[in-house]
Amino acid sequence: MSTPLQNLIIILIISAATALTRFIPFILFPDNNKAPAIIVYLGKVIPFAVMMMLVIYGIKHINFHALSAWLPEIISIAGVIGLHVWKRNAILSIWLGTIFYMLLVQFVFI
Repeated sequence: MSTPLQNLIIILIISAATALTRFIPFILFPDNNKAPAIIVYLGKVIPFAVMMMLVIYGIKHINFHALSAWLPEIISIAGVIGLHVWKRNAILSIWLGTIFYMLLVQFVFI
């Protein structure tokens, strides 16, 4: 069990780390200083790489022995891809894909 002082120190450290990660880009790349090409490139590709890692992590447990164990995931992934291609809205795709998956596993593939 931690003391109130330890909790305060933890909160202050986390707050400082969060603020630091928000301020570093503005300190390293002020308005008159253009970001290096590698930073611009990484800013474009890393979000997609992280999303793919999350998808792979989420589906690595699929058991292909029973249809009800893998079909909801595959249908939901196809639905998310189709919705994202159609609307080009990541938040909408994530929310509706999650809702669609939950409806499938709760009411269709029981």
